[in-house]
Amino acid sequence: MAPEPSKAEEQDVVADNNASAPEQMRRAREAAGLTLEEVAARTRVPMRHLAALEAGDYNALPGTTYCAGFSRAFARAVGLDEAALVAKVRAEIDEMGGLGQDPYEIEEPVDPSSVPPRYLAWLAAVLVLLFAGGYAIWRMQLNTPPTDEQLAAEERTETRIADPAVAPPRAAVGVAPRGPVVLTAVNEVWLRVYEPDGQRLFEGMLAKDERYTVPDNARNPMILTGRPDALAVTVSGRAVPPLGTAERTISDVPISAAALLARQAGQDNEDAAPAPPAPGSPLNAGAGPAPRTGGD
Repeated sequence: MAPEPSKAEEQDVVADNNASAPEQMRRAREAAGLTLEEVAARTRVPMRHLAALEAGDYNALPGTTYCAGFSRAFARAVGLDEAALVAKVRAEIDEMGGLGQDPYEIEEPVDPSSVPPRYLAWLAAVLVLLFAGGYAIWRMQLNTPPTDEQLAAEERTETRIADPAVAPPRAAVGVAPRGPVVLTAVNEVWLRVYEPDGQRLFEGMLAKDERYTVPDNARNPMILTGRPDALAVTVSGRAVPPLGTAERTISDVPISAAALLARQAGQDNEDAAPAPPAPGSPLNAGAGPAPRTGGD
């Protein structure tokens, strides 16, 4: 009886250089007594990719880089020469005219099983586009002047302010109105400065760090803007509180020196007002019981 072939002799038969790469992979897998499922479990390469490799259907795979990486993992699992098998796979792909991969394609991935399904890649691309589009629209809305309808609504509000019965804010007692009032854009911002009778003193965009000085002879000037947080306001070089909360449209807000100083004084008084004493605190200890009404 002839002696059984050694393991090395079996591998020599399997790794016949005249055989194609897919044939070598199939022979090696069968010689190792493995199924494709078992090779997939060892390599963590999706079984559909292994089946495509063993069938020579390279076009069903993501690209030459992944074909090479999957082949290397296959060879390691079944005991083939990794470098020789990868070289043969690349040569067969070249003979086919390539797979049309990107010329800047990176080298073989470290973990071939990390290739994401194509639908996940498409989903990620769509989400990125939606996010970018939403952000662009949001920024555009912040920096776009109001529409004609919005301006008409503001005009109606301005007309109410022009009513002689509506008195402009008075400066706080002891505070002399001074100027100038300067609006400085900390970010690009659209604004309109106008008088109660509708006379517009300024309307347009201020670029970042651009300034607008309210005329000293303006009659109770007011402001309309969708980005009060993008404006820094000073009166005679002294900073005053913001005109409004972030990214919320304001209109008919007086910005004369007197109005701004009065507004600041009012805010300072609110900040300085003491909180009422809590019930039962020592401040209330001297207070007697509430007077009773009725007869007893």
